Amino acid sequence: MSFDEIIDRFGTHSVKWDMMEAIYGVPASDGISMWVADMDFRPPQCVSDAVAKMHEHGVYGYYGDDKPYRDAICWWMKTRHGWDVDPAGIFTTHGLVNGTSMCVDAFTKPGDGVVLFTPVYHAFAKVITAADRTVVECEMVNTNGRYELDFDAYDAQMAGTETMLVFCSPHNPSGRVWTKAELQAVAAFAKRHELILVSDEIHHDLVFDGNSHIPMANITGIEDRLVMMTATTKTFNIAGGHSGNVIIADSDLRARFGARMMAMGLSPNSFGLFMAEAAYSPEGAVWVDDLVQYLDGNRKIFDAGINAIPGLKSMNMQSTYLAWVDFEDTGMSHEDFTRRVEQDARIAANHGPTFGTGGESFLRFNFATPRSRIIEAVERLQAAFSDLQ
Repeated sequence: MSFDEIIDRFGTHSVKWDMMEAIYGVPASDGISMWVADMDFRPPQCVSDAVAKMHEHGVYGYYGDDKPYRDAICWWMKTRHGWDVDPAGIFTTHGLVNGTSMCVDAFTKPGDGVVLFTPVYHAFAKVITAADRTVVECEMVNTNGRYELDFDAYDAQMAGTETMLVFCSPHNPSGRVWTKAELQAVAAFAKRHELILVSDEIHHDLVFDGNSHIPMANITGIEDRLVMMTATTKTFNIAGGHSGNVIIADSDLRARFGARMMAMGLSPNSFGLFMAEAAYSPEGAVWVDDLVQYLDGNRKIFDAGINAIPGLKSMNMQSTYLAWVDFEDTGMSHEDFTRRVEQDARIAANHGPTFGTGGESFLRFNFATPRSRIIEAVERLQAAFSDLQ
């Protein structure tokens, strides 16, 4: 396939495109949607073939005999990430926002504190708050456009009511790929404060050359409190399949999580499972390698264009397809620079404050779209801030 192909997604119940005008006021007639984290690309042919095979059979019944599905997950994690997964420890949830909420439900109680290193993916705080738990924001340090973790400050923040840490690796929205030393420090922090450590690694396949993702599961001494979360959905652009995996090595944590799944009557969507099994394959791997190269090209064009605008700075990304752009040096208010992006440039991007403390001067832009759109978006942004140049 060609990632350059423009696919019209309007009128397909695409939240990213069909809700752009209602939510952001960006006109559907000529707006560019760069907010929701899904891609404007078709998945690999093996995934489409799996859906076509379901259609050809014509009976959409309950899914059973999931050994090939579990085997595909184990093969992918071992082959792509050097991580040995016990198939018995794989739970399938309705995506990883659901996986996060299930972890909060299974391992914490109302009133408990759940730690987030902010700014971070906005859905974490939403589900924590909705579950009547307390979000404990530990703000990261922005050192010359690179987020770092300050554990001395975080240790001082802990009140003793915290029971869980939800960690994002690679980091959304900055695209940081954490080093082994940083992961060890996160694990040590969780142990010091007796926190369940939930590691959301949904972007782990989308890492650019020169960087290497290390699964938290490969950090020793953390197994008794670690919950891993992965999915095919971001990697292969099949988020509508709403499947994700919560993978737990520890038998006690596994039993507790399984009991909550049973109590809530949750079982997976067969469409998501068929797509995931097809995606986690040699053919899928080739497609991902091509995708990452294309995304890296988009990243370079977008970053160069943004960083050429005085007062704007796109954080150096090591992974994901989500650019984190800082407008602080423009001296503008959040309302002013956001208005320019949405009304003048006609681009919908995620608002930084929704990602928590530290996101106030930022917008997040999704550049997983055909390159011609990236070039157009850069030109529009440069025009919208032309008075600064």
